[in-house]
Amino acid sequence: MFGMGFTEILVIAIIAILFLGPDKLPETMVQIAKFFRNTKNTINNMKSTIEEEMNVKTMKEEALAYKKELTDVGDKVKSATDIKQMAAKLTTLEDDEFNGIFDAPEKPVTPPAQTKPDEVTLPKKKSEETIEKKEDNKNV
Repeated sequence: MFGMGFTEILVIAIIAILFLGPDKLPETMVQIAKFFRNTKNTINNMKSTIEEEMNVKTMKEEALAYKKELTDVGDKVKSATDIKQMAAKLTTLEDDEFNGIFDAPEKPVTPPAQTKPDEVTLPKKKSEETIEKKEDNKNV
């Protein structure tokens, strides 16, 4: 107990008997035991409270992180669906961005020279007579 050996405890008990006397010693021992029990309970309560606070702190941090993510996503959705902002962007576009798409062409556009399409040849179909002859030869 508390790193004390048997002889040290015996010396403390003898000194206690001499100072307190045999009448008050049992009552004092009960009070000392209650003191150590209360101290142990208080230390355990403090440990559990600290652990609880640590968990509460981590839960608060996680909740704040989730809240930040949700507000960021909400802002993105809001900006993506903000019609007024999109209309303002469209009205402030400069002519340079269009690169003269809507301007009339300076030179008339000439179609490319027409080329002759390549001739496509298909294999000739075999006449029905040659097909019938082959079938007759197979049957014989």
